[in-house]
Amino acid sequence: MSIPDSVESIGNGAFSNCSSLTSVTIPAGVASIGSSAFYHCSSLTSISIPDSVTSIGGSAFSGCTSLTSVSIPDSVTSIADSTFCNCSSLTSVTIPAGVASIGASAFDGCGSLTSVIIPDRVTSIGSRAFYACIGLTSLNIPSSVASIDFGIVAGCTSLTELTVSESNSAYKSYENCIYTNDGTTLMAAAGNLTSVTIPNSVTAIYSYAFCNCSNLTSVTIPDSVASIGGNAFNGCSSLTSVTIPASVTSIKAYAFYDCSSLKAVNYKGTEEQWKTISIGNCNYSLLDEIINYNYKGE
Repeated sequence: MSIPDSVESIGNGAFSNCSSLTSVTIPAGVASIGSSAFYHCSSLTSISIPDSVTSIGGSAFSGCTSLTSVSIPDSVTSIADSTFCNCSSLTSVTIPAGVASIGASAFDGCGSLTSVIIPDRVTSIGSRAFYACIGLTSLNIPSSVASIDFGIVAGCTSLTELTVSESNSAYKSYENCIYTNDGTTLMAAAGNLTSVTIPNSVTAIYSYAFCNCSNLTSVTIPDSVASIGGNAFNGCSSLTSVTIPASVTSIKAYAFYDCSSLKAVNYKGTEEQWKTISIGNCNYSLLDEIINYNYKGE
């Protein structure tokens, strides 16, 4: 389909659910593509976006399950929320150098995406930005990034290399995990981890930090940790044991949800101390097991 040259913008939902649309050529005069403009155009395999486009709305190409590649023009400065969410056939994407932010769920569910280069001008990455990108094998966070939200690489089960630029002042990486630069919060972990040593500096495990790390078999949480975020270990289906220190005062909802192989919960405190922990909803995998109180380690 060719859009007339006179068109200057494509409105919100303009081609939403046009399931038979296979290709689109956007004319050079178009400056903006609205939210959900091509939402669920499930047969769309190719689209040409001209350099005149400066903004692309949220969910603009969400659910375009046949789209295999896309080149975003240099004029675009942000990737909005859910822009390419569930573009399951997308194998490559070029994020232009001028982009400063990557929105929540921007590439969520892009299971065929194998590599992404985040440009040096990006300052923020939204929640679940690359969630369930099961083909993604490596990701580097550049020095410019000052804000990372929860679950940016949760469910990236092939991710073996997760690093942060050494010149980044907000975050750092260690053994394929991302931490705040002061080392107090564990933000995210590579999805292909089988084991992890959490440093003693960590006081908080962020929401979704190990979500869907399906190869993780055991974890020892250091005595410094006070809180475990929501969904932190959700979907860790190979996790057989967890050691929780007496320092933990809060375990948020779904933190250990769907840990179907969990057999041993080792708690370093007393039963009375365990009862004082604030434990959120849907932590069945944790609560259904026999708690080994006063655990001293093997």
